[in-house]
Amino acid sequence: MNQATLSPFITYPKQAAFGRVLPKNKIYEHSGATPAVREMFVRQVEQIVWQFKLAPETINLASKPGVPELQIFSIHLKTPALSHEVLRCIDGAIQFPIIFELAFEGKTQVVAAFKRPNDSDSRRWVVSDYFSTQWMTDNGARVTMPLALDLGLLYEQILQRLIPLNLRQNETITDLVTRVERLRIKENEVQKLISKLAKEKQFNRKVEINAQLREMRQELENLTN
Repeated sequence: MNQATLSPFITYPKQAAFGRVLPKNKIYEHSGATPAVREMFVRQVEQIVWQFKLAPETINLASKPGVPELQIFSIHLKTPALSHEVLRCIDGAIQFPIIFELAFEGKTQVVAAFKRPNDSDSRRWVVSDYFSTQWMTDNGARVTMPLALDLGLLYEQILQRLIPLNLRQNETITDLVTRVERLRIKENEVQKLISKLAKEKQFNRKVEINAQLREMRQELENLTN
């Protein structure tokens, strides 16, 4: 089944409920937030709630290297947009993978990055680009938490529901995230070339740019198929 068609709006088990408000100053202390990022917190974030703690002792799934626990955070917003710098700051302060549920004026959006320990220093974390859903009404249907053999596989299943591409045969979640990041870079390059083409006056240069565009669009197709 296409993972992208499965809902990431999940009903998490009641026994995993944590429900603790996370003070912003604790995030600042543990992440080394810059003054600019702190200002984003003040301007954009109303409240952060550590909503669920998915761990061996709460949902009876074994931990895995890189996913000893999986946290679900609810962030109530003051504005309809939240800078990814704020999310990156929270991810930097909490040493577990996190699924974020953003809430604003009766709507919810699920956002997450693929977060894993650094290969050369397990005390540090590598955080990918962020993936997100569209905004949905709070009374929209939620689905049962996916079945998984361990927390690592549960984390991957939830992430795949946020990622716009499907896993290829024998592709790992790390490979998939890398492919999506490459795709985003190529899409930006294509948009720059399109703008450049629109401004170009010389016929020969237009021909060259069109050739570059064809090549890049083929690369995009290779990344998405």
